[in-house]
Amino acid sequence: MRTNIKELVSRMTLEEKAGLCSGFDFWHTKTVERLGVPAIMVSDGPSGLRKQNQDGDHLGVNDSIKAVSFPSGCLTACSFDRDLLRMEGEVLGDECQAEDIAVLLGPALNIKRSPLCGRNFEYLSEDPYLAGELGAAYTAGVQSKNVGTSVKHFAANSMEYRRMSSSSEIDERTLREIYLPAFETTVKKGKPDTIMCSYNRVNGTFASENKFLLTDVLRKEWGFDGFVVSDWGAVNDRVCGLAAGLDLEMPASGGDTDKQIVQAVKDGKLSQAVLDKAAERILRIVYKFLEGRQKGNFDKNAHHLITAQIAKESMVLLKNDKNILPLKEKDAAQILFVGAFAQKPRYEGGGSSHINAFKVTGALQAAKDAGLKIKWEQGYDIKESKAKDKKLLAAALSAAKKAKTVVAFVGLPDSYESEGYDRSHMRLPANQNVLIQELAKVNKNIVIVLHNGSPVEMPWVNDVKAILESYLAGQAAGIAQIDLLFGKANPSGKLAETFPLKLQDNPSYLNFPGNGKVANYAEGIFVGYRYYDKKEMDVLFPFGHGLSYTTFEYSTLKLDAKKIKAGQSVVASVKVKNTGKRTGKEVVQFYVAAPQGTECKPPYREARPQKELKGFAKVELKPGETKTVAVTLDARAFAVWDIELHDWYIPGGTYQVMAAASSRDVRLCAKVEIEATQEIPFVATPNTVFEEIMENPKAAAVVKPFLENPFATPDEVENTSKTAKESISEEMQLGMLKSLPIRAMRSFNHLPQAEVDSLVEKLNSAR
Repeated sequence: MRTNIKELVSRMTLEEKAGLCSGFDFWHTKTVERLGVPAIMVSDGPSGLRKQNQDGDHLGVNDSIKAVSFPSGCLTACSFDRDLLRMEGEVLGDECQAEDIAVLLGPALNIKRSPLCGRNFEYLSEDPYLAGELGAAYTAGVQSKNVGTSVKHFAANSMEYRRMSSSSEIDERTLREIYLPAFETTVKKGKPDTIMCSYNRVNGTFASENKFLLTDVLRKEWGFDGFVVSDWGAVNDRVCGLAAGLDLEMPASGGDTDKQIVQAVKDGKLSQAVLDKAAERILRIVYKFLEGRQKGNFDKNAHHLITAQIAKESMVLLKNDKNILPLKEKDAAQILFVGAFAQKPRYEGGGSSHINAFKVTGALQAAKDAGLKIKWEQGYDIKESKAKDKKLLAAALSAAKKAKTVVAFVGLPDSYESEGYDRSHMRLPANQNVLIQELAKVNKNIVIVLHNGSPVEMPWVNDVKAILESYLAGQAAGIAQIDLLFGKANPSGKLAETFPLKLQDNPSYLNFPGNGKVANYAEGIFVGYRYYDKKEMDVLFPFGHGLSYTTFEYSTLKLDAKKIKAGQSVVASVKVKNTGKRTGKEVVQFYVAAPQGTECKPPYREARPQKELKGFAKVELKPGETKTVAVTLDARAFAVWDIELHDWYIPGGTYQVMAAASSRDVRLCAKVEIEATQEIPFVATPNTVFEEIMENPKAAAVVKPFLENPFATPDEVENTSKTAKESISEEMQLGMLKSLPIRAMRSFNHLPQAEVDSLVEKLNSAR
């Protein structure tokens, strides 16, 4: 029998309802003993369970239970595989049921605005479409096990520096096109039980009390029906937050904010109905979990192997000159592994997502388990990262001279990136860069295996033959690395973010992290590949890039319609053939290029990216096999957020649909003509310029008499000298006219103010 939540809340006292709106401790909601209302437990995610039974804390200072560390979001996003992310969610949902956890805190969907953000290892992508699709899949997987998710951090949490007070200043269009869509997609497709608001302010208002975000957008526009929980310690004004849509404050407040809520209701400053609604939302999720309990599964050893499978599907082969990879097992005795990370990999990030892994398998152990006798040298000291390790370096170089191939396991130590602070640069530790450069001098066959949560600069990129990007691959990282290096698995990951050549190339470079009070998102919509492609800048590795041990050929890109009306969908399909000798998976990426400026009908002046990812699919192909990959491009694939309409708008014109292997590897293009079905309202004022008027046929007819010679009175036209006519070209007049506001006709045409006002009225009547 299902609990009647409304009836239950109606029986509660004011104090009991207020008490429900904050935690009992770090990880539990409150009980209401008088009515038999139980508590539920939440746990950090999304890359594993960080369940703390006693002495809980948010940052993981105290130990949590032994659990399974899954690959971080920075890696799983590179799978471009919805099914894989859903499967991961299902496994984690099973673990939650086994451990009596009602809500798993994740996925983390914030956009990777800068490679310096300390929590980028948790976040999925620089692209909102990719982040949303994968976030929705993961969320649906967890929740299929009747365990809630808490999608975070809503919204615009792009840095750690003064994260609890700084304001992310973002224009309306950028917010809608870049920083909100991943949350929107996950809410609509994944239907999460909870949303976690971020610490920061958004345009001056704390996210925890931002009615525009928590109520107007999240609930009214997107239809979210769960509860909103604060990030731990994110509450500024509890009563204001509750009124704005923040239901649950975490962690415990010591009762202070409960008293504030009670007093606000008694004083008439907070509606009793608002409090009732918050209590109902919280209890609905509490009883949804308790009344729908499932048998859990926390088979750590089985899940250990699942994490290896996820990592194998996600790691990215960035470079593979002369097909040095895969390595041959028969050459194992002549292969040298170098690097501390080969023995003990860095497999997860620091802070609230840190998992107390029950075991860790590094590459050396995985190679041994596979029967491979590989030599190893440490090469560098993780703790002394700024100094050259002379003894370790000398030993590594001596061994490298004798080896056929050297595989260097390098990356960022824990101290280089973590929750709580941002990186100050994109460099590897100096001793690791020195090691790579010196190894390349004594051996021509250098393979790099990276362990990092976000992009790094690679001054040695041209000196090595292969680079495998492992990111933070979870506790079975070594198994995945060995299987990929030796060809037991075929790489199929694609970068979910751009690797710039250097930090200064990043579009947010001049504005990140800001002055501590304000973070100005001055780059607007041009984040990641949108910026680099628009600027036609060289990058180290582009968004969507990833190599395979086989090759793929694209052919016959088709659209199911050549002309549609705005608001309609189009299906794009392309044939993909495996032209190599190994079974492999290819991620087919579909980008949309919108008409720019005068190419639009009528011209739409807002700048748009050169192209944007709007569809993708991962397909497995045997050697010689061909399959057709198809995606549906809905209306949003072609839309721009218009700040006059405060809504999505699709300008008419010819759009290109591209089938690509990366943002810089477009294989085929097709065109679709879109007929605009919505007009942006034309409103004339004395400051409306003639270019705007001329683009509106009805308005243009009104001003036609003024267009023949707009900068002269009738007498001046009659007496204009031949010399003057020659010096003032038609092009000059037209150029000046386009920027001329109506009010300027007082000066150039001696038009009385009354006639200027009359002209404005006629223009508004003609629309």
